[in-house]
Amino acid sequence: MSLALVRSRALDGLEAHEVMVEVHLANGLPAFNLVGLPDTEVREARDRVRAAIQTSQFEFPQRRITVNLAPADLPKEGGRFDLAIAVGILAASGQVADGSLDGIEFCGELSLTGGLRGVRGVLAVALAAARARRKLVLPADNAAEAVLAQDAFVLGAASLLEVCAHLNGHTVLQRAASRPPETALRDGMPDLADVRGQLQARRALEVAAAGAHSILLFGPPGTGKSMLAQRLPGLLPVMTEAEAVESAALFSLEGSFDPARWRQRPFRAPHHTASAAALVGGGAMPRPGEISLANHGVLFLDELPEFDRRVLEALREPLESGTVTVSRARKRAEFPARFQLVAAMNPCPCGYAGHPHRACVCTPEQVARYRARISGPLLDRIDLSVEVPAIAHDELASASPGEDSAAVRARVATARSRQFERQGTVNARLEPGQVERWCTPDAAGASLLKQAMSRLNLSARAYHRILRVARTLADLAGLAQPGSAQVAEAIQYRRSVDGR
Repeated sequence: MSLALVRSRALDGLEAHEVMVEVHLANGLPAFNLVGLPDTEVREARDRVRAAIQTSQFEFPQRRITVNLAPADLPKEGGRFDLAIAVGILAASGQVADGSLDGIEFCGELSLTGGLRGVRGVLAVALAAARARRKLVLPADNAAEAVLAQDAFVLGAASLLEVCAHLNGHTVLQRAASRPPETALRDGMPDLADVRGQLQARRALEVAAAGAHSILLFGPPGTGKSMLAQRLPGLLPVMTEAEAVESAALFSLEGSFDPARWRQRPFRAPHHTASAAALVGGGAMPRPGEISLANHGVLFLDELPEFDRRVLEALREPLESGTVTVSRARKRAEFPARFQLVAAMNPCPCGYAGHPHRACVCTPEQVARYRARISGPLLDRIDLSVEVPAIAHDELASASPGEDSAAVRARVATARSRQFERQGTVNARLEPGQVERWCTPDAAGASLLKQAMSRLNLSARAYHRILRVARTLADLAGLAQPGSAQVAEAIQYRRSVDGR
């Protein structure tokens, strides 16, 4: 009878819980039993591991093999346990030195040839291994991603044979220590200078970037709504280390992380046919949706009224809380969702209501139904709304380029630094108590806001959001307190939203 213990990790949302792979060899008829709440992909590891061990010129034990993935009540999914199971079998059968497993965790999928294939969620695994102060052996394809975890000791390997040679002391796996360069963070990003005219929309985009506010752009087709939205990430400051790691971990969990985009703000633009599960996350084993993949970045919803209403209503809670909880029969997971919403819509079904040169063919009832697809509670959560009107050809041809993204980004960075020095977060995420403390306007601004609340029938949520926007406008202007001018501009953005 022989026993080997190997450490690995199972994903639970953004958490990577430790899993002890217990391999037991006993006398009896040859068998390979895998227990510990494995799913189909994990159970199929039996065939992959057997073939990988044999093609790597090791002996597969002709004994009764029992592999337990502890704890037994934690669901296990994916091929990430292949390497740990294979190493455990080889250690239990004496082909790998048992003492060499101390202080090491293993993660990776095996091919039938013994090669190692990359798996998703490696960054969360590397973060957990670093906190436990253990080395992590994983596929070489995942090494560039895993080293993004601070203090992680990552050993990349191309095959099971390389891993075993390292454990037996024949060769040494080199520690992966490269991180993506940060010199090209802005390369290829759209520049705001490409947008001609649209001064009001450019101003609103700068305010949205400075305070992390949500924004709605409405106007006829072809006026630049999508262009403006695509340029918002280029106005935002570079992500901090903590933000970048959290964003990268979400993409790693989804399986689409690109190390070349390290510390770049994500820009997600799902099609209007996207389901609620695609937007907020879902699946039998919950995975992050578009709002989580846009964490610390921008979520762009073009043709907003064309989205299913139930899908849009699913955004209401994450917009307030910054998190989303996905509950399923077998599992419950919580993902961060601190995204900046940018939405675009036409004024009517044909798109030309209010156009100076093209007549609208929609009836008032059609326009009302079209706009009613967006609920009042969702609109109430949008801080800024700005019209993007059609521009005459002569004005478009003669308009000189506006400020580029770098100039606007410098002002945005200054405004955000004031916010973090004052309150520790951006204005859009201030709690009601913090709003009363940091966003109170002067006497003239307070009087103007009181009149607006009465005449426009604004909600309490709208009141706080106006104050947040006014605070951002004051930060851009370098003022210690919002004044009547800042309150008036914030009300102007708000009135467009509630007035539809």
